[in-house]
Amino acid sequence: MIVKMMKYNIALFSAERERFIERLRELGMVDITTSGWEPTEADRELVTAIESRTKALAALEQFANSEEYLAGGARLEKGDVFEAYQSAQNTIAAAKSENTRLQKMLDEWIAWGDFDCSTLAKLAESGVVLRYFTAQRATFEKSSEEWGANLNIAVVGEDDSTVRFVVIGNGSEEIAIDAQEQKAPTMNNSELKAQIEQNEATIKAQNGVLSAVSDARAEIEAELAALKCQMQDVRIEATADKAAEGLLLVMEGWAEKATSEQVDAVLNEYPNVVYIKENPTEEDETPVKLKNNRFARLFELIGGLYALPKYGTLDMTPFFAPFYMLFFAICLNDAGYGAIILLLGILMRFLMGEKMRKMSYLTMICGGATTLFGLATGSLFGMSIPTALFDFQAEFFSWALALGVFQILFGMLLNIIFKASHFGIKSTFSTLGWFIVLVSGCLAGGLQLLNENWVIPGFTTSSIAFYVAMGVGLFMMLFLNDLSRKPIEYILLYGFLKNFASGLWDTYNNITGLLSDVLSYIRLFAIGLSGGVLAQVFNSLAMGLTGLDAGIEQFGVGTVFQILGATAILLVGHAINLFMSTISSFVHPMRLTFVEFYKNAGFEMTTRAFEPLTKEK
Repeated sequence: MIVKMMKYNIALFSAERERFIERLRELGMVDITTSGWEPTEADRELVTAIESRTKALAALEQFANSEEYLAGGARLEKGDVFEAYQSAQNTIAAAKSENTRLQKMLDEWIAWGDFDCSTLAKLAESGVVLRYFTAQRATFEKSSEEWGANLNIAVVGEDDSTVRFVVIGNGSEEIAIDAQEQKAPTMNNSELKAQIEQNEATIKAQNGVLSAVSDARAEIEAELAALKCQMQDVRIEATADKAAEGLLLVMEGWAEKATSEQVDAVLNEYPNVVYIKENPTEEDETPVKLKNNRFARLFELIGGLYALPKYGTLDMTPFFAPFYMLFFAICLNDAGYGAIILLLGILMRFLMGEKMRKMSYLTMICGGATTLFGLATGSLFGMSIPTALFDFQAEFFSWALALGVFQILFGMLLNIIFKASHFGIKSTFSTLGWFIVLVSGCLAGGLQLLNENWVIPGFTTSSIAFYVAMGVGLFMMLFLNDLSRKPIEYILLYGFLKNFASGLWDTYNNITGLLSDVLSYIRLFAIGLSGGVLAQVFNSLAMGLTGLDAGIEQFGVGTVFQILGATAILLVGHAINLFMSTISSFVHPMRLTFVEFYKNAGFEMTTRAFEPLTKEK
């Protein structure tokens, strides 16, 4: 359900803006319109400061739960916490980058053995330059004599595949050989190791600083709250209309209708504030807040991934929620996988606290529904169990299409009811005609496709009642699709002809669109079937590769290894299948909701949520 809103047009003296906005922030019930804001350079710096502290808090929360965190460290001076965080992060990043470079050098030179770079430098000063090469053993053995005829070559080291050697010269000669030259070393292995250890010590010391910052991150949280309030003030100041040469500010605000009297009381505290309170119109960009029951509220997370419904339209959340839960269960289609999802939801609730409360309950609901559906189809980790109420592979293809038809018709019915209640019954004649035709066809001819015994007495494809219903629906579709024309046009039949032509075109578009929409629901069957087949494949692989499919004739040490091997294959295989199937079960029902259901239900979107000014904590 979309919460009813009230619109406020507020005028006040510019000098009172800060005190007035602070009072609204304390109230926490008023959303001030700031659309159309174009940030200045200073505003962008403020945005950057907010983003940097937001990222810092997320990184510190992760750091506090890592092995690098050192409890009981030194305390930081107040006011230096964020700067200490930035400095420590920069130092750690530089040390890690340097260690990556040094480790690469060490990996390249450790096979050359110990050497003294100062001695190499003295040799170079005296005109003796060493150049370093590596070559494949076969290449070196084949070409070493040829190379040695013109070059002074000394082998430094070798292994089964590679030969490392130096060419001794004055540094000016051209060396054209089939070998890879390396840059001359600037540090020996001992120095490289010492530098790496020193950088690791620096990282450990800075981890101590980060630990102290993590303990004092409440200061960063306070800074972030203050910056967010400052950003609200900046946006309000920039988007408010100025009048009387800047002496007055005119702002647009919004409040919930249920709490608007409390807002009125606050506004009345200011004798120099003038406001007009009114109901929003269709032209207003009214912010949206949803209010649903406990079950539907969880699925606001899903709907929010697409868009909020436009104010004054219908909130689809409570209507698509049962379908999404069912579709998730159908796509995953395994009692064992569902039980794992359910368990993960329970763990999320107890381990991740209030931040993940909605997500944990949503996970539990979807996991529980999957468990029940898996039991109904008799599938448990790809194994058939005797609780099956129907054969998914043999029977569910037609049921998937039936579910699609039902959800589409349900969406059309919602659209008809909403339009009839807001714009009058005449605005729904075209859609209502389509609805009558589709429902009549489904009841008279579609039910038998699911079960040949499902026949409605007196309403079959050859009954008079069916023809009457189809005739009424077709007449409304083809001749009553636009009743906004002038009465004279209908008297002269001109209006009916125009409606008929328009109705034929709409019929073509609707038939092709509905056919595509219904066929989209086949994915429910396909995804559920593919996950089950993959689970069976992993079971067969585990038993077949380990020989357990032939049974256990005599238990021994070999049998233990067979069981361990089968267990490993099952764990890895089912983990992969569960991961892939869960993603598909999350995404594809969402697509069916946002594309097929929303389209037929006449969903209209908005991008503006109700966000009242509040005291940031």
